[in-house]
Amino acid sequence: VQLQASGGGLVQAGDSLRLSCQASKRIFSNNGMGWFRQAPGKEREFVAAINWRGADTDYENSVKGRFTISRDHAKNTVALQMNSLEPEDSAVYYCAAARSSGVTTTASGYAYWGQGTLVTVSS
Repeated sequence: VQLQASGGGLVQAGDSLRLSCQASKRIFSNNGMGWFRQAPGKEREFVAAINWRGADTDYENSVKGRFTISRDHAKNTVALQMNSLEPEDSAVYYCAAARSSGVTTTASGYAYWGQGTLVTVSS
């Protein structure tokens, strides 16, 4: 398994969750990383991305100011800190490793995908 996401769960609106994704070093070290999500009946959408160094990030508009993406090269992990969660954030969240080293916001720019972790936010 090259990407393993964890940390999902059932929380109430306003709560926080921290998702983590363990990656193999081969696809992590020099690659941008990202998080996407897919709610039932909807297409997969971009959530957040970070470049290989961790210096540059980008976020989907609805999560700006609430979510923070970060990466730890020593542990080969990428995290998504989610604060002030809303019911609309409920989805399966996927981590992914990009084809390039930069910030990538489109799904086609990612070569490797994790299995997903479910986040459910109750109102």
